[in-house]
Amino acid sequence: MPEVTTTLLLRLVGPLQAWGTTSRFDERDTQLEPSKSGVLGLVCAALGRDRAESVHDLAALKMGVRVDREGLLMRDYQTAAGVLIAATGKADLGRTVVSPRYYLADAAFLVGLQGDDSGLLRQVSAALRAPRWPLALGRKAMVPGLPVWLPDDLQAGDLVTTLASHPRIAPPRFEHRGQPVRLMLEHPDSGALRHDQPVAPYAARRFGPRFVLPGVLDHVPEPAALEPR
Repeated sequence: MPEVTTTLLLRLVGPLQAWGTTSRFDERDTQLEPSKSGVLGLVCAALGRDRAESVHDLAALKMGVRVDREGLLMRDYQTAAGVLIAATGKADLGRTVVSPRYYLADAAFLVGLQGDDSGLLRQVSAALRAPRWPLALGRKAMVPGLPVWLPDDLQAGDLVTTLASHPRIAPPRFEHRGQPVRLMLEHPDSGALRHDQPVAPYAARRFGPRFVLPGVLDHVPEPAALEPR
């Protein structure tokens, strides 16, 4: 029998998240939505998949993000003294490096991973409920504020249908009430370019381009507990 298109839903909610795709050297950026490399890294941690192992099967999944609560973009910095100089290989004791770090505060994302291998998605679903290694929202120190798994996380259907029909996982910010909900959907050849597509094991730190197409939902179902009586 042919495989049925299935979408696995993940709930990414926490005090801080960071989904960098262009970080170089001292500065650490974040996108306004989860990156595919970061989400699949979280999945690998749940599965206990080593950084040297292939992620080809996971990278083939199509990803979409629904932004249920926009994050506040925050910036701080870290300092380090006695940093090694690349040209000499020696530490410069008189030099202090300032490293700006960007984060999203209080964000809530509903992420969907779509594929035809329902067995793989069932395996990921089970691993999220009992992860082998700690899960993080982009960086190791940023732990989820709620379980990543949802009771109804496996849905028969495509990304758009599943993301449009699932109840909210968090209320919007006060200033965004009544506004459409943003969607970011992976697309084969159209949209904004993101360099977050894993093309090799994570240990190689090689990521290719991926197109992401923005969209909006005018209505998102409210959880039963939040529906007006």
